[in-house]
Amino acid sequence: MSRRNKTRFERWFSLSRHKRRSGAIVLSEKISSDFSRQKQITIDGDEIQYTHGSSNNLEEHFVALRDEFIDQSELCYTHAKIIVLIRRDFESKKHFAIFENLWKEEKDYLLKHLNTRWLISATDTFADLSDDDSIKALSVACSCLLNTVKMQESEHFITNTNSSIDDKEKMTRLDNEERVPLFDGTSVFKIGTDDTLRNMRWRIDKIAKINIAGAILLEIFLRLQEHDTVFKRLKDRHIRSKTGWW
Repeated sequence: MSRRNKTRFERWFSLSRHKRRSGAIVLSEKISSDFSRQKQITIDGDEIQYTHGSSNNLEEHFVALRDEFIDQSELCYTHAKIIVLIRRDFESKKHFAIFENLWKEEKDYLLKHLNTRWLISATDTFADLSDDDSIKALSVACSCLLNTVKMQESEHFITNTNSSIDDKEKMTRLDNEERVPLFDGTSVFKIGTDDTLRNMRWRIDKIAKINIAGAILLEIFLRLQEHDTVFKRLKDRHIRSKTGWW
């Protein structure tokens, strides 16, 4: 049996929950809804420091979080603070309404300037609180895509396979159109010519027009082709342009 999430009733009586929300009223009141102005303000600092975990003290967490957004706009930092307040279950409905309005007004800006970590945090927030089932479903698809690649790249890291070399014999088998099974009816992607990812890209292009979560899904998919992931490594080996997916 999988571990279950606590009920809202159980969370209400959690001491740590109340500790993590302490000071939220004052900090929430400092969040501006003047989105246009915040895009013009750049956060200064010496070196970007990413948070790993979070302090129970909300003010301390906000201070640490600020260092993630050095040389970025105040708006990106505000987006993160809203998500933190929602995660700590402080006036979630109110802050989700602000969050939805922020994405409605500044979708193009956020898609361009938020890093992948915060795009996924956004879709997780939509998945948890949106009233639109299509947004919730596409938001979960974003997490599934990124977390699958994250798991694969993490295994790549811990098994020291960064300098892996193609097995010529196996490549020849694929070139000879042999169907090589992986698991449960699936087979090896035929590197260089396979049209699977191209077809998936066409489907993503269509759903990207449906709603905000679809647009984020496309943005994440495109970023996976730019960074050192399994998508880019296979892209660099692909030789048939008509089946390219980028």
